[in-house]
Amino acid sequence: MSVTRFAVLGLAIGSAVLAAYLAKGFLVKEPEQQVVEVNRISTTEVLVMAQDVNMGDRLSPSNVTWRSWPSDHVGSMMISRKTRPAAVQELENARARSNLYEGEPVSERKIITPDSAGFMAAILPKGMRAISVRISAESGAGGFILPNDRVDVILVSKEDVGGGKPRTASEAVLSNVRVLAIDQTFQTNEKGEQVVVGKTATLELDPKQAEVLAMVESSGQLTLALRSLADQGDSALGDDGPRLAEHYVTGGRADEISVFRYGIESLVGVSQ
Repeated sequence: MSVTRFAVLGLAIGSAVLAAYLAKGFLVKEPEQQVVEVNRISTTEVLVMAQDVNMGDRLSPSNVTWRSWPSDHVGSMMISRKTRPAAVQELENARARSNLYEGEPVSERKIITPDSAGFMAAILPKGMRAISVRISAESGAGGFILPNDRVDVILVSKEDVGGGKPRTASEAVLSNVRVLAIDQTFQTNEKGEQVVVGKTATLELDPKQAEVLAMVESSGQLTLALRSLADQGDSALGDDGPRLAEHYVTGGRADEISVFRYGIESLVGVSQ
């Protein structure tokens, strides 16, 4: 084979390789880099429920928390950390007007605070009533009774038995009653001493008990006897609810006798 033929063959092979390389460059293009634009959403921390809370239950730091929320969707009734940074502590004694669920923003419309109208109705358990009775510093354990304490309600009355000397009688009308509120204040007397002044105590009772208490209040002076915290674990109290004296339940006093101590008559139940 002559040199000319080798030259022509080499030129042909080179042209084919060059053509293939150029064709590959035109047919296969490198993909262009895609730029994804991320929209940044403005958020605001709002108070939400950390767990479910039933109507009437108390809010606490354990069942509420702060969570980021789209700023465009923060309503006027929602509580933001920017405007109320201490809201968790401020609402610790607030109550739920209706059921609140985990992840739900806390709305001013769905909670009620102790200084709001209607708070008493919100904290009352179903079927119970709130009734207020007159008290004084002497009949209110000297001002040591506070909301949520348990008391016994004692009626002290005087009866005219003739001879110009009335007879004083006392009886425990109700026991283990929860105090909802008490309007006691401290004042300075003429001696410069701090004294407790109170006018009423609000108690939690069922309808029958509230009716009896309203009836006996007109018969004499009601005194509240503060119960020990240790008594709340007493199994004899059943469900720890208020208990009415037996003769007010049965409508008679056949199971009670009168006992006189220091000239004061007390009604005491007789064991069957």
